[in-house]
Amino acid sequence: MSVAGINVLVEETRAAEKARTAPLLSVRGVETYYGNIIALKGVDLDVHEGEIATLIGANGAGKSTLMMTICGNPRARRGRIVFDGRDITNLSTHEIARLRIAQSPEGRRIFPRMTVYENLQMGASLDNFAHFNDDLERMLAIFPRLKERLHQRGGTMSGGEQQMLAIARALMARPRLLLLDEPSLGLAPLIVKQIFAVIRELNERDGMTVFLVEQNAYHALKLAHRGYVMVTGTITMTGTGKELLANPQVQAAYLEGGRH
Repeated sequence: MSVAGINVLVEETRAAEKARTAPLLSVRGVETYYGNIIALKGVDLDVHEGEIATLIGANGAGKSTLMMTICGNPRARRGRIVFDGRDITNLSTHEIARLRIAQSPEGRRIFPRMTVYENLQMGASLDNFAHFNDDLERMLAIFPRLKERLHQRGGTMSGGEQQMLAIARALMARPRLLLLDEPSLGLAPLIVKQIFAVIRELNERDGMTVFLVEQNAYHALKLAHRGYVMVTGTITMTGTGKELLANPQVQAAYLEGGRH
């Protein structure tokens, strides 16, 4: 093989290696504003394919703002958001969803007047219902309670059932990246354990990539491969879930009756 051929082979090998190691989601230098008030101050964050990454922090730290910025509303004023090698910073929310990024938002935001079945149909609409029957069967297996409530209006269900529906609706879009914003908020401890068990199962069994925003730092870090701590719009700490659980600063602020 010629020298030129060897050089081409080396470059191809490097490109392939970079593709394998590049994060599925990359956030770099992102600043987001509400009017003249800065909410995110140069955020850097990665989520790799097949992992669970979590972002913890006090209420008002900017966690949900980052989640919404990834989805295009509000837009980042500065910085870049890259998904699977594509810059999505300036794409519309609808275009971002079509790239198979699905969100279960804070407060669930199901369609309360629609039945469980109709809510799940809405989740499948981006895929033009191509796999609706198979995916419906899968969701009802993951969340058996929804099978019992299939023709009940979403707004009449309990908070835990609504959270299950919000996650199932997001999964009906067959996402490559699942964004979960405060899935444990306002739920009883037993339901919280069930929700986190489902998240773990989705990751371990199906290889689902999950970015989880949570105030319940203990459960989130116990579940996560990678964790980030946010304080007033800035990432102040990062590490594996185990490293952050063992960190004295994290323990004092989020795990021992301090800020939640």
